[in-house]
Amino acid sequence: MHTVRVWDLPTRLFHWALVTAVVAQVVTGNLGGNWMNWHFRTGYAVLTLLLFRLVWGFLGGHWSRFGSFLPSPRTLLDYLRGRARPEHQVGHSPLGALSVAALLLLLLAQAGSGLFSDDEIAFFGPLTHLVSGDTVGLATWYHKNLGKAILIVLIALHLLAIAYYKLFKKRALVASMWHGDKTLAAAARPARDDARSRLLALVVLLVCAAVVYQVVSLGSQA
Repeated sequence: MHTVRVWDLPTRLFHWALVTAVVAQVVTGNLGGNWMNWHFRTGYAVLTLLLFRLVWGFLGGHWSRFGSFLPSPRTLLDYLRGRARPEHQVGHSPLGALSVAALLLLLLAQAGSGLFSDDEIAFFGPLTHLVSGDTVGLATWYHKNLGKAILIVLIALHLLAIAYYKLFKKRALVASMWHGDKTLAAAARPARDDARSRLLALVVLLVCAAVVYQVVSLGSQA
């Protein structure tokens, strides 16, 4: 058996920070009132994290890169036919990769639509002044209804898949995302996870935070 570093520290920190921020989004959104101030703040945090992950998908450790796990149609078809490849046991499986991509894109749409949403009571997104009333109405409807519903379904399916792998395939996906390592029957390429890589991740995160700050500031400049 071989112990392989699969998930680098920046990817793991991103994952758990995103989980925390999304839970905070749900809680503050349902509480309403003055909690909406925190709903916006955690929304900006989610947007920052998502931008980081998009960049880290090209610069991060091998198994965190989109090129290593996003499947081609042929790869996906082979996997569904039961012809899994050895690398599918290391990082994300083809189905898992599609789930991850869908979650990232829909969370990005949810956070983005929140920037243009207006509850018509006391709180509105920072960019509502930059678009038409029809656009604000559409963004608000998507953010509060369609986008929210789709995300709930995807997150539920994600949790069910984790439970399935744990109970039936004896693969602890949560544990590997916590400590970064997987125990494999065959050797596999380890992810780069050194001090230089982690420093690069910090720089990327700070740049993404600065970008989100500038985007949010556009509303106050209108």
